[in-house]
Amino acid sequence: MIYRRGVALLALAGLFLSTYLYLYKLGFIGTLACGSGGCETVQLSPQSRFLGLEVASIGVGGYAVLLLLALLALHSRFSGASWPVQWLAGLSGIAVLFTVYLTYLELYVIHAICRFCVGSAAIIAGLFTLTLLELRRTRTRPA
Repeated sequence: MIYRRGVALLALAGLFLSTYLYLYKLGFIGTLACGSGGCETVQLSPQSRFLGLEVASIGVGGYAVLLLLALLALHSRFSGASWPVQWLAGLSGIAVLFTVYLTYLELYVIHAICRFCVGSAAIIAGLFTLTLLELRRTRTRPA
């Protein structure tokens, strides 16, 4: 249960972070509180869009889905079910791969580092790790 709570908290943190970046992209926030200028460089680059969508909006949607699944996994009705954790593992695994791709773009294409993107990468890595630990726990639990 502790892993599931951790996943929910990390998904909520990721949702807040990606919402902040998306609000910046929509023009509701004047400048990002980044301190280095790298955040604006990354957020205003052509690579801040993926398949016609803002990467920040993909983050909002992705973290919202992960949060919903984590909350379902915490609900007593689904406490014994393995499917929410399996979905969390699969989707957070895809998110890790997408994060690796975005980090590559930051380092080798954009040549700028966004501290918020690094934070999101840490959140998704932690979320994926906790999900794998929970998946292992549910599979080794005695019947």
